[in-house]
Amino acid sequence: MLNFIDQGHGPAVVLIHGLFGNADNLGRLGTALQAAHWRVIRVDLPNHGRSVMGYPMSLANMAKALEQLRQQLGLDRWALVGHSLGGKVAMTYAQSHPQQVSALVVADIAPVGYQTQRHQSVLATLTELNHQPQLTRKSALQSFNQAGIDSGTSAFLLKNLRPDADGHYHWQLDIGAIVHHYPDIIGPLPEHPPYPGPVLFVKGERSDYLLPEHRPEIGRRFPQAKARIITGTGHWLHAEKPDQFNRHVTQFLAPYQG
Repeated sequence: MLNFIDQGHGPAVVLIHGLFGNADNLGRLGTALQAAHWRVIRVDLPNHGRSVMGYPMSLANMAKALEQLRQQLGLDRWALVGHSLGGKVAMTYAQSHPQQVSALVVADIAPVGYQTQRHQSVLATLTELNHQPQLTRKSALQSFNQAGIDSGTSAFLLKNLRPDADGHYHWQLDIGAIVHHYPDIIGPLPEHPPYPGPVLFVKGERSDYLLPEHRPEIGRRFPQAKARIITGTGHWLHAEKPDQFNRHVTQFLAPYQG
């Protein structure tokens, strides 16, 4: 169900990308964790990359897919690192399967619902492009520019546009499924008992995804939570300052390799 890349040796840690991403997005972190003697499993979320398409992608269902992967791999426990949507999936999994999670890192997201218009221009443009014949990277970039989507986001989205054997471009996203399930994706986490284990929230200083008003909900669900802020970064903190981000994650996870 979930496509994954499994590398390295040691205790297992799974890396989970954000909305419109894929298993490659946290590749630099994966390399750093392998060097720190972790077995690193990077996944494509449902309806992303090479994972199953047409999947009902509520947070609960995506956490269920993650649990199926753990059982498939025969792992007793693993640590989790998730960015953005991947962080919400990781939090949902940790609360619903606490005995299987040795530690949790959440990158620039809170366990709350967000406003529905946050990705509307991206979703509308992707929907339009999804029905466009003879799609090219150039035409897709022109559409993103016309929609006022910034260059960094455009470059990130274009990573999902891949040619087939005949040279025709296709999205490695189920755009229709993402649009349909978007209210679930941006909604709050399902209700489960608090996760009692170690948690690190890492915030990009300039990002508005993780804010002081989210602290009560974080504390309610994750009573052992700690926080770090990476200055001079936004929501893409792992790409903007990868050395700092990777250091925070590897140092936090180090005590939980046993």
